[in-house]
Amino acid sequence: MKRFFQYLFLLIVVAAVSAGTTWVVLQKAAPEMVMTKVVNGDTITAVPAAYSKFAALPEAGETDFTNAAELSVNAVVHVKTTYQSQSRQYMSDPFFEFFFGRPQQQREMPAQQASGSGVIISQDGYIVTNNHVIDKAQQIQVVLNDKREFSATLVGTDPNTDIALLKIEATDLPVILMGNSDDLRVGEWVLAVGNPFNLTSTVTAGIVSAKARNINILNADMKIESFIQTDAAVNPGNSGGALVNTRGELVGINTAIASQTGSYSGYSFAVPTSIVQKVVSDIKQFGIVQRAILGVQIQEITAELKKEKGLTTLQGAYIAAVVPDGAADKAGVKQGDVITQIDAAPIRTGTDLQEQIGRHRPGDTVTLTVLRNGNLITLTAELTNRQGGTTLLEKQNESALLGARFEPLAQSLQQKLGISYGVQVKDLKSGKLKSAGIPADFIILKANNRAIRTEEDLSEVVQNAMAASEREKVLFITGCTPQGRVQYYAIDLAQ
Repeated sequence: MKRFFQYLFLLIVVAAVSAGTTWVVLQKAAPEMVMTKVVNGDTITAVPAAYSKFAALPEAGETDFTNAAELSVNAVVHVKTTYQSQSRQYMSDPFFEFFFGRPQQQREMPAQQASGSGVIISQDGYIVTNNHVIDKAQQIQVVLNDKREFSATLVGTDPNTDIALLKIEATDLPVILMGNSDDLRVGEWVLAVGNPFNLTSTVTAGIVSAKARNINILNADMKIESFIQTDAAVNPGNSGGALVNTRGELVGINTAIASQTGSYSGYSFAVPTSIVQKVVSDIKQFGIVQRAILGVQIQEITAELKKEKGLTTLQGAYIAAVVPDGAADKAGVKQGDVITQIDAAPIRTGTDLQEQIGRHRPGDTVTLTVLRNGNLITLTAELTNRQGGTTLLEKQNESALLGARFEPLAQSLQQKLGISYGVQVKDLKSGKLKSAGIPADFIILKANNRAIRTEEDLSEVVQNAMAASEREKVLFITGCTPQGRVQYYAIDLAQ
């Protein structure tokens, strides 16, 4: 009992000392914490509760967009196009109706105008824009930010990526440096520069919302959709303009919006520079885009597909079918495989696979990492062209291939035949046209269901047909003789 009371006494002393120490500390701190106030004439003193204090987090620095805007705005141009509408108006004419039984006459619609944007990528006048900005245009005008105007020449187009390359005759032009779109991160600030609603040199800001986005907007047989999605405001007229990072580097070409109204609703999409650079390089070097083929049919991996096929991952591109004797088949890829990586690039979706293959040319070799039965294996594939070979394709000389040259339809023949467009076959020699039975001076009105207004229109249709598979290398021509007799021809370009 004596020892017990000794321990108890010791505990009481320790507690008293602790309480006294705490009281002294609070008293010393009291001048900083005491608050006084007067209530009904009485002064009341209150000591508020003391809270732990933590070091304040440093505030995020403000993002300055001015340098990026200054570096890019002068290199973004206004692209204005003129084209002839294919529709016609009809007007009633009582005189013709009474004497000739012709109640209506055709009247040519006035020329239509449209506009978009473009980006200067070289000091000597090369400009990249969207294919849909200049599609079917008869005239292309480019207006610089300093208000100088130039007539532009169409160098080449790629409907599969919606990219087109223009050229103006000028020197010492301001350019935007090419950035690496692969380095973009979701959440990173970007600027959209263009000419929405003809409001020239407009700059808007947003963040990267997603990458490798497929929105199924392109209408092409070998389309590659791997868009950068942003919430920077983009409207009609921004198409073909620049998407730049905060360093003022080009990381994409603004192409589309997701909207129920046709105007900006919070989502915009840009073709990444990783694709743009390859397309532009091919057009400048070869005149056409060298499209590489792996030779597979892919399917997105969903939870349902994973369960159905017994897969062990939701990441990658599922191989639904393998083209016989194609690049993948020769490399050893099998139906049911999941491609998870190409070279050093991870493949999370089928869109990733399309983008990575789209960066290559026929004859390039790629390393495939494939998941098969739960095991990762490495395969090597040599990519091919659409014909199954590995050689690069050359741009066809349409005049030599078809065996003729072509001239715009004379105004007198237009009036005589009651038509407003077409090209006339001249200097017919041995070639595809003569072999098909097309006569000299024949007037081509349509080719593969596209109105042919210029020799460039015909050239583009022929190029697209030549890029198709062997069974699809056909040119369907609708036209008429100078006497007005309508005729149809089907020309096999593969033979």
